[in-house]
Amino acid sequence: MFIGLVAGLVGLALGTFGVLAYRVSERQRRLLDVDAEEPALPPGAAEVLAVVGRAFVVVDAVDGVVRASPAAYAYGLVRGHTVVHRELLDMTAGVRRDGVILEKQLELPRGPLGQGTIIVQVRAAMLGEEYILLLADDRTEITRTEEIRNDFVANVSHELKTPVGAISLLAEALESSADDELAVRRFAKRMHKESGRLAALVQDIIELSRLQGASVAQQGRPVDVNAVIAEAVDRSQLPAESKNIRIVVGGRTEAKVFGDQDLLVTALRNLIDNAIRYSPENTRVGIGVRSREGLVSISVTDQGEGLSPEDQERVFERFYRVDSARSRHTGGTGLGLSIVKHVASNHGGEVTLWSQPGQGSTFTLRLPEMEGQDDGEQQDAAAAAPGPARHSLEEPPVTQGPGAAGATERGAKA
Repeated sequence: MFIGLVAGLVGLALGTFGVLAYRVSERQRRLLDVDAEEPALPPGAAEVLAVVGRAFVVVDAVDGVVRASPAAYAYGLVRGHTVVHRELLDMTAGVRRDGVILEKQLELPRGPLGQGTIIVQVRAAMLGEEYILLLADDRTEITRTEEIRNDFVANVSHELKTPVGAISLLAEALESSADDELAVRRFAKRMHKESGRLAALVQDIIELSRLQGASVAQQGRPVDVNAVIAEAVDRSQLPAESKNIRIVVGGRTEAKVFGDQDLLVTALRNLIDNAIRYSPENTRVGIGVRSREGLVSISVTDQGEGLSPEDQERVFERFYRVDSARSRHTGGTGLGLSIVKHVASNHGGEVTLWSQPGQGSTFTLRLPEMEGQDDGEQQDAAAAAPGPARHSLEEPPVTQGPGAAGATERGAKA
């Protein structure tokens, strides 16, 4: 009897084990069936999308992301398995409803934080019977370049019309006042001023055009920075003397840079002229130069009113003027600092700004030193560098205001 009871228990255990094994096997089979029924792209679609060269997102019937390219995540179109932007979901709904291909250019937030946006050309179309494909092409840089070009053309047209119109009106006034000697002199003086302004504007436009076509890498040569400073200072003496402003040069470098000397002189002259234009009479403009960590830094410091943070963000834009009325009075074209920025970029360098209202401004042009210089070449360049245009070399560049010492350092950090 005892043996029968044991045999019964063993049989019950084996039966229970068999039932459990069957259920586990069924569950695994069902899981495999579910896996087999997971969304799959039409044959060949994955291979085509892999080489299409554009960001893509494939969504199912409920707009769940079936597949997305790394670029789609980088653009911020997809987060996890969700399409982020309502505009894209509206496009998928339209394709699903009407069965047509939709194409739009959208400006979308790049991420959940900040104000950055991305401009994308999006094309939505059916993929197979149940999926919708979104193809996105980043057009941000192209669109903004077109906007800058259009703004530039519009601004040039506007800026040219002003002096041309003034000259035309002055010519008519001059003709009608032929018998009034005082009026003739007054109108002639105004015409001379407007023609000078027009000539300066045309020259700056020509400089910008030349910069865009210049290849410093192919046409450059070793340039002595000391000679660049001397020539730029010499060219700026006349406007400085008209306001009794003294140009003070401090420092010297034996390092050379590789580039176009004429362009570098133009850039530095624009910085000096800008400092003179916005400095009060009977003040000083300081120019400092030094070499450090493979960079040659040239700083121009004025004793003007300084710039607000808002103006500092836009001061290098074409035709931007902090004070339009004052710039027109002083003859500024609004292109000088834009030219400086282009020259710095073409030479692999940069131009930075430190400024505070009431404490003046310091513009710093930094250029990479030319590699492969030897001591003999540097000494020869130092001996040959012209010096007549240097003034008060024993004095440091002019600075002012609390903590003004080290304005060059502040300019480098701007």
